[in-house]
Amino acid sequence: MTEQMTGAQALVRALEHVGVDTVFGIPGGAILPAYDPLYDSAKVRHVLVRHEQGAGHAAQGYAQATGRVGVCMATSGPGATNLVTPIADAYMDSVPIVAITGQVASAAIGTDAFQEADISGITMPITKHNFLVINPDDIPRTIAEAFHIAATGRPGPVLVDIAKDALQAMTTFQWPPVMQLPGYRPVTRPHSKQIREAAKLIADAKRPVLYVGGGVHKARAAAELLEFAELTAIPVVTTLMARGTFPDSHRQHLGMPGMHGSVPAVGALQRSDLIIGLGVRFDDRVTGQLSTFAPHAKIVHADIDPAEISKNRHADVPIVGDCKEVISDLIAAVRNEDRKGDYSEWWTQLDAYRATYPLGYDEFEDGSLAPQYVMERLSAIVGPDAIYTAGVGQHQMWAAQFIGYENPGTFINSGGAGTMGFALPAAMGAKMGSPDTTVWAIDGDGCFQMTNQELATCTIEGVPIKVAIINNGNLGMVRQWQTLFYNQRYSNTNLQTVRRIPDFVKLAEAYGCVGLRCERPEDVDATIKKAMEINDVPVVVDFVVHQDAMVWPMVAAGTSNDEIKFARDMAPAWDSED
Repeated sequence: MTEQMTGAQALVRALEHVGVDTVFGIPGGAILPAYDPLYDSAKVRHVLVRHEQGAGHAAQGYAQATGRVGVCMATSGPGATNLVTPIADAYMDSVPIVAITGQVASAAIGTDAFQEADISGITMPITKHNFLVINPDDIPRTIAEAFHIAATGRPGPVLVDIAKDALQAMTTFQWPPVMQLPGYRPVTRPHSKQIREAAKLIADAKRPVLYVGGGVHKARAAAELLEFAELTAIPVVTTLMARGTFPDSHRQHLGMPGMHGSVPAVGALQRSDLIIGLGVRFDDRVTGQLSTFAPHAKIVHADIDPAEISKNRHADVPIVGDCKEVISDLIAAVRNEDRKGDYSEWWTQLDAYRATYPLGYDEFEDGSLAPQYVMERLSAIVGPDAIYTAGVGQHQMWAAQFIGYENPGTFINSGGAGTMGFALPAAMGAKMGSPDTTVWAIDGDGCFQMTNQELATCTIEGVPIKVAIINNGNLGMVRQWQTLFYNQRYSNTNLQTVRRIPDFVKLAEAYGCVGLRCERPEDVDATIKKAMEINDVPVVVDFVVHQDAMVWPMVAAGTSNDEIKFARDMAPAWDSED
C-alpha cells in the first residue's frame, strides 16, 4: 500500500501496523505534530500521564504483563530527558519498550535551540539501539526496525527521536517497509555440541543447581523449565527477575539467591559442583564477592546475549541461544544420556538447610505491624493469580520473600537499576495490559512519593490498581545500612511521615482514589479484603509498619556469600566437611 501523508501521520499509521494499542506520554512542542493524527486513531489509545518517568515505567509494566513492546512518547529536551531513568531501567532488566521523542527541527539541531537535548547521544549507553530521524520517508521503516530490535534477541529499549520538520513534511507511506538491519542477527538455536557437553556434566555432577534468571521468563520457557527440573531432580533457585517462573510451592524450589536470598538457595550455590545458569547475568547481588562465589562449581551458562557469557564468571560450557530452545534441547540430551545423576545425598544436605533456616521475621512487643506479616496476608488473601509490582528497597525484598509466586511474570519490579518510583506507574501499565487481572503495587513511603501523581492518571483513565504503601517513615533500606554499617547515624533517611506529612489517605482521596489505613496486625486481613472489594477506582492502603523492621537474610555488599546472616549477628553453621 502507498499513500501520501505527513510524517506524523506516517508515524501513527506505522504504530497501528506494528500492533500498538496503548501509548503512554505527554505532548509538547516538538512532538505536537504527532499528537494531531493520534487524536484520530481508532486503534491507538493514548494515556496522558503526569510525568514522563511515569510514561516510561508504565510502558515497562505493560510490556512485562503482556509480553509485547511497551510504548512511551515525549517531547524534546526535558520531556525526553525525563525518560532517561525508565529507559535505563528497561535496559538493565531487558524490557522491550520503544520510546518515541520529538526533536527540534533538523536545521536547529546542534544550535542549542529551545528545548533541545541530544537524547540519542544521552541514551546511547542505555538503549539497545537508537535512531535520529530527519527524513520523513524513513519514519515507517524506522518504526518497524525499532519494534523488531526491541522484541527480538535479548529484549530491550529502543529510542526513536524524530525531528519536528520530518513530522510536518509530506511523504509517501509504504507498508510493509524493507528493514535494513544487516548486522542484527540474534542467535536463538543453541549449538548441539555444547548441549551434549552440558548433559554430560549434569550426569557426572553430585551437587548441581539450576540457577534461573529473567531470561527464562522472557523466553516464555516456564513449562520447559518445569519439565527439565522434574526430569533431572536438580534443585532450583529463581532470581529476583525470575520469581514465579518456577513455582514457589514446588518441592525442588529452594528460593531466591543473592544478597537477600534464602539460606538454602545461597548455600546450595556456594556448595554446588555444577551450576546451570539459564538466562542469568551472574550479577553482584547474586554472587556476592565474585572470587569466593561457588568455588567448586563448574559453570554451564546459557544466554541469548553472548556478551553476558563469561562476563563475570568463566563458563566451562557456554551456550548462546534462546532459553526455550536451550532447555528443550537439554531435555532431549539428558534423556539420551545413559547415566542419570544421583543427587540423594545433595538433597539430604539441602533439606537440612531448609529445615534449619526457614525464612522468618521478628514481631514487635509494642503491637506494631511487621511488614513481612502484611506480605504474608497479601499472598494468602490476594493469591498467586494477581500481578504484584515493586520499586526498590525493603518493600521490594519483603515482596520477593514473603509473597508466594506460582505463575511466571507475576512479580514486576526494578531489579538491575533499582529505581525508586517504579511500582505505581508499572502497575498502571500492567493493569492496562491485563485489565482482568488484579494488580497490586507494593511500594515504600519513599518510593511512592516519587511518582504518586500517576494516581491521577489511574483515576481519570479508569485503571483500578491497588497500592500497598509499606510506610515505615524512612528510606528503609538506607536506614538498615545505617543501622548495620554506620553506627546508627541516621543521616537524612527520616521522611517524617510519622507526622503524616503527607497523609497518604487524604492524598489518595485528593486523587479520586479510596484511601485506607492499617496500623495493627489484627486489622490487616479486613483491610486487604476491603481493598479487594473495590474495583471501580484505585485503592491506596497506608500500612504503617515498625521503622526498625529489617530485611533478612543478608549478605553484606562485597563480602562472600558464605558470610550470609539469617538475622543480626547470626550466621548459619555450614557443614564441617565444607
